[in-house]
Amino acid sequence: MSTASSASRTTREQIVDAADQLFYEQGFDSTSFADIAATVNLSRGNFYYHFKTKDDLLEAVIDQRLRNTQALLQQWEQQGAQPQDRIRCFIHILIANQARILLYGCPVGTLTTELAKLNHHALDQANAVFTLFRTWLRQQFQAMGRKQDADELAMHVLGRSQGVATLASAFQDEKFLKQEVKRLNQWLQQCVDDAKQ
Repeated sequence: MSTASSASRTTREQIVDAADQLFYEQGFDSTSFADIAATVNLSRGNFYYHFKTKDDLLEAVIDQRLRNTQALLQQWEQQGAQPQDRIRCFIHILIANQARILLYGCPVGTLTTELAKLNHHALDQANAVFTLFRTWLRQQFQAMGRKQDADELAMHVLGRSQGVATLASAFQDEKFLKQEVKRLNQWLQQCVDDAKQ
């Protein structure tokens, strides 16, 4: 690989990282090419060399989020000895990311909600991150012995976590977020106990 090619790839990654952050903090529609170019200290010409349209950049951001989510799920697979341990990893991302969630909400939920309002063609692609979580959570509940209602339980955890993130952000309420995480863990333990009966 040539030095120029390596530098070009690095610049592209910096652009995607900056766009991901700004789409999360400001919203996709409110973020301009100029905002992103300024963040990575690029001229408009150099920026357009890598991305011709904001939709091209959005696609790259969503692809990166999908890869990051897949890597996170693999990490949880290694960390959790039991399915319920792995599900707790998912629940605890609310705590791990609480500072950002209180400021901006959930990055997946805020983007998909905005794209839905815009009737944007990338909505299905953005929803793929939720689908990854849903499929993975369903597999964990199946492994726990809850095969008949595994998808329902997976959607409950997803829906509850989205609601917690939204309300914690709306009310700037860290205590609420922590209480709801505790309640989700209690609910999960009840699911484990029910599976053993």
